[in-house]
Amino acid sequence: MFGRVIWIVLDSVGIGEMPDAADYGDTGSDTLGNIARKRLLTIPNLAKLGLGNIKPLAGVEPALTPGAAFGRCALASPGKDTTTGHWEMVGIHLEKPFPLYPHGFPREIMDEFESRIGRRSLGNKAASGTEIIQELGAEHMRTGSPIVYTSADSVFQIAAHEEVIPLWELYKICETARQILRGKHELGRVIARPFTGSPGSFTRTANRKDYAVPPPKGMLLDRLEERHVEVYSVGKIFDVFLGRGIGDHVKTKSNADGMAQTLEAVSSLKSGLIFTNLVDFDQQYGHRNDVEGYARALEEFDAWLPAFLDRLENPDLAIITADHGCDPTTPSTDHSREYVPMLVCGPKARSGINLGLRPTLSDIGQTVAENFGTRIERGTSFLSSIQ
Repeated sequence: MFGRVIWIVLDSVGIGEMPDAADYGDTGSDTLGNIARKRLLTIPNLAKLGLGNIKPLAGVEPALTPGAAFGRCALASPGKDTTTGHWEMVGIHLEKPFPLYPHGFPREIMDEFESRIGRRSLGNKAASGTEIIQELGAEHMRTGSPIVYTSADSVFQIAAHEEVIPLWELYKICETARQILRGKHELGRVIARPFTGSPGSFTRTANRKDYAVPPPKGMLLDRLEERHVEVYSVGKIFDVFLGRGIGDHVKTKSNADGMAQTLEAVSSLKSGLIFTNLVDFDQQYGHRNDVEGYARALEEFDAWLPAFLDRLENPDLAIITADHGCDPTTPSTDHSREYVPMLVCGPKARSGINLGLRPTLSDIGQTVAENFGTRIERGTSFLSSIQ
C-alpha cells in the first residue's frame, strides 16, 4: 500500500498515566497534559493532525477534520525505558523488566570491571549525568578513573573527559562492561558519556554511544531485511537495535539535527523505512525537569512539521509516536509509565480515523510489517483502517 514509511519517535512524549503507573511510582504523570496545563503550547500543526483528539489537552483544540488517523498505545511489556519501548514497537515483549540498580552496582560487578579495564572507578550510584560530572569531574581528571553511574533506567553509564580517556578507550571500556553484564545482570544498555571542559564548566559532548542488549531474532527489522526492504535510521535507533536490519544510518547531535537529517533522508531514500528518534525531549528536558525547554522542543517540532509534510509523496506513510513518558512537571527525573500518542498520515492514507487505544506498541510494527508483506510475532495491524 505504501512504498515508503517514515516513522518518527518523539522520545518520552507520553500522553497520560497507564493503569499500573502507581506500581512504578508514576501516579499523576502525563507528559503532554501536564506541560500543557503549566505552559501554553503553540502547536497548531500537531493540533491539525489530531493530537488534541487523542485526549483533552489544555490549549490544544480537537480538530474538526483531523489531518491524520489518531490514537494512543499502551506498553504491554513491564518497564518504561528506551529499550523496552523500542523493542515492543518491533514486536518484542519482555516477560520481566531489565534489572535496576538504584543503590549502585554490586561489588562483584565493579571488581571485575575495574580489574579488566585496569583502572579504578568513581561514583557507582544513581545520579543525574550532568550533575555527577560536575561533582566528580575534577577527581576524574586527577585520577584518570572513569565515572560510573546509573539512573532509574536499566543503564550502566560511563562518563570520561575526552582529554583524559580518549574516545577509542572509553568505547572499549564500554564494550568490556557490556561483556560483563550478562545473565542476571543483563541490563538494557551500557552508555558512553564523554564530556569536555574544565572544573565548574564541564559539558557532555555529542559522542555518546549506546551498547544495547542484542534483540531476539524475528523482530520487524529482521523481517524487513528478509524482504529486502531498505531501512535507514536517524538518531539512536541504530544503537538500540545494534544495527540489525539497518542499512545506512546517521547519528544526530540534537532534535534540530535529527529533523534535518530526516528531511535529507526523505529526499534521498525513495522506498523502504526511515526510522527516526528525536532524543532531546527525553535527554535534555524530561530528565532535567525542564518544563520550558520541553515545551519549546515540542513547538520546534511542530514548526518543522509543514516542511516535512510537504515532502511526503503519494506512496508515503508517516507515523509519529513515542516510546514512554518522562514528565518534567513531577518531582521525579525518571521516565514515566504512560500511554504514547500516535498520529498516522500520508497523501493516500485515510485521515480522521480514530484508531483508539491500542494494547501494545507492537500494533505499529505489525502495521509496517503487513505493509511490506511480512509479519511479526506480536501486535495487530491497523493497515486496513487507514487504506
